[in-house]
Amino acid sequence: MTTDQHLNVEVATAAASGNAATERFATDKSAFAAVADTPVERVDLLASSLLDAIYEIIRREKVTYDEYNALKAWLIQVGKDGEWPLFLDVWVEHVVEEVATDHREGSKGTIEGPYYVPGAPEQGARGSVPTRDGEQGTALTWTGTVTATDGTPLDGATIELWHADNAGFYSQFAPGIPEWNLRGSFTVDADGAFEIHTIQPAPYQIPTDGACGKLIAAAGWHAWRPAHLHVKVSAPGHEQLTAQLYFPGDEHNDDDIASAVKPELVLDPRPQGDGAVAVDYGFVLDPVRA
Repeated sequence: MTTDQHLNVEVATAAASGNAATERFATDKSAFAAVADTPVERVDLLASSLLDAIYEIIRREKVTYDEYNALKAWLIQVGKDGEWPLFLDVWVEHVVEEVATDHREGSKGTIEGPYYVPGAPEQGARGSVPTRDGEQGTALTWTGTVTATDGTPLDGATIELWHADNAGFYSQFAPGIPEWNLRGSFTVDADGAFEIHTIQPAPYQIPTDGACGKLIAAAGWHAWRPAHLHVKVSAPGHEQLTAQLYFPGDEHNDDDIASAVKPELVLDPRPQGDGAVAVDYGFVLDPVRA
């Protein structure tokens, strides 16, 4: 661990990370426009169904006023800590992703999570993500191709890559890390091929000093996510794929707090002579549905 990374461990907080994620969501996502475009009948159906599910839990489990007030206080604290993106992305998004992509014939995807940032520096078809001098972690070379479901290479497809550092922190969501550290965009060549150089990230715990951490402690859960690479893969005329890629042998592949691991997303690293690892993993994109 470098000195900068050690300092990040000391000063990074759930509230700071949560507020950054909330601000980023408000900047990047047209959430309110989406609500405005949703038919009133659909809003009525979904909101009523959600409330009915809550009523059913209260009646079935005989929720007390003390428990209700504890829930109310916790919900308020989630907002104060800016952790709604974290809560929803960790415990809810994986089901939304499952429903939204169940029609696909191409590559499997999974959740985006709260730490995506658009506009990462372009690195070409073969390049390296930005890193600090002496960046800690096992060097990783990743090769692959991006094709359509009929096998056609998707010339000009783009891969956005982001992931945590060796201490489990993301640039732009923890202090002391350069803005685009371990974030890059890659445009494949005419054969759909790419080669990316980065580091293998480490497993990490989601922030536990805020409201989400209090829920985890109260419920007796763990807060660990297995090591993973985040990607968004896109090409004109094809559905964008959002995925996370995992590493074999991680003890939390089977009990990821975010329930995001799928067998199809586990890599097969090959040791290299210099202590580095190499992986070959490509993507197949579905055409946009009419």
